[in-house]
Amino acid sequence: MTEHHWFILVISIGIDQGGFGLQAVIMAGGKGTRLFTITNDEIPKSMVCIDSKPILEHQIERLKENSITDIIIIIGHLGQSIINYFGYGEGFGVTIRYINEEKPLGSAGSLYFLKDIIMNDFLLIYGDLIFDIDIMRMYEYHKEKQSVATLFVHPNSHPFDSDLVVISNAGKIINFDSKNNIRNYYYDNYVNAGLYIFSKEILAYIKEPIKTDLEKDVLFNLCGYNGEVYAYISTEYVKDVGTTERIEKTKYDIERGIVSNKNLSKPQKCVFLDRDGVINKHIGLLYEIDQLVLEKTVIEALGKLNSSDYLSILITNQPVVARGLCSIETITEIHKRLQTLLGDKNTYLDEILFCPHHPDKGYPEENQEYKIDCECRKPKIGMLKTAASRYNIDLTKSWFIGDTSVDIMTGKNADMKTILIMTGESGKDGKYNVSPDYTVNNLLEAVNLILGE
Repeated sequence: MTEHHWFILVISIGIDQGGFGLQAVIMAGGKGTRLFTITNDEIPKSMVCIDSKPILEHQIERLKENSITDIIIIIGHLGQSIINYFGYGEGFGVTIRYINEEKPLGSAGSLYFLKDIIMNDFLLIYGDLIFDIDIMRMYEYHKEKQSVATLFVHPNSHPFDSDLVVISNAGKIINFDSKNNIRNYYYDNYVNAGLYIFSKEILAYIKEPIKTDLEKDVLFNLCGYNGEVYAYISTEYVKDVGTTERIEKTKYDIERGIVSNKNLSKPQKCVFLDRDGVINKHIGLLYEIDQLVLEKTVIEALGKLNSSDYLSILITNQPVVARGLCSIETITEIHKRLQTLLGDKNTYLDEILFCPHHPDKGYPEENQEYKIDCECRKPKIGMLKTAASRYNIDLTKSWFIGDTSVDIMTGKNADMKTILIMTGESGKDGKYNVSPDYTVNNLLEAVNLILGE
């Protein structure tokens, strides 16, 4: 222990680590310069009140709900106010210990002092987050992957100024895309939310108590050595409230129940969307990146969905792969363009699922690998089942919006409500004799109908 750092500890022997053995570490040492009009430099930003409680109290309540009661809080600027409020946790049904930073050590340097405190795996949370997630679900993923580091990752409405991660098909994080990079390329909207599960092994990579950046100095190097760093992709509510605008938005979300409703322990509602003719203009077979152009009302419509308690998931057949017009990699790049265009306008999709198959043979340049009768091609509901399993979606309380009879039949096959919109093919494909529950002009009208606006 150096002369610049000290611990305030309660007795660690016999501490209840909760139902599944996770400890929690909260990084609450931030000064919060962007919140100066609220803090007046009299309290740390983690003590700013939202819905009449400090941010830290919201976090501790969520941890306790998830049976995590052994909590270490890393404090710094004005940290005594945190100790005065929470004590050692006796009034909150948890046990709290503190590590004090007398000088800033970045986002990871103070983790050096956890080596003798952390028993096994632990949850790391930044102190400016409001969250409500099923931590056990995330922990099970962490254990399944035998991960050293698992990052909570999600799309958000401002990826252009957020730190992004690059993920392999197996879920491994293979690179970090800093918000400071000049992004003259399309990208996936996978944002590092600032919530992690680590194995104790991660502490071996922090060799001394010096200023250390968790992402650049620890996780990036771990990825470079082929370490087990995984992304846990979720639609649950995790928001940093580091600005006054975000605080007001979060207050509104708490009041409407959106924060708690997004927790994946609860059944979710979803609006499933076709792609061509619904999200982007229909041009026939779209197989080149720059061919994707957004429909007029998409940004406003998705913005409303993003602010609701509905998920928004794109479900699309892409037979251009089976027909040999483009590769899976090109479809991936097309969808990166889509995510970038949406993100630039402060909107997003929660997930994109596509089927590359086509059962009919006889096309000149067809790709035999994808010429199969699959379970994912609409109007079969394989992609819907995948989404429902991944995000605990109740399909009977969800909607399907499309521009073809194939889309409407898909929704009907899954016992969902359906909306046909008059963009794209406007239901004139004639493949199925099926009637939608509703017919409207465009995506915005469809979303307004669903939300009762």
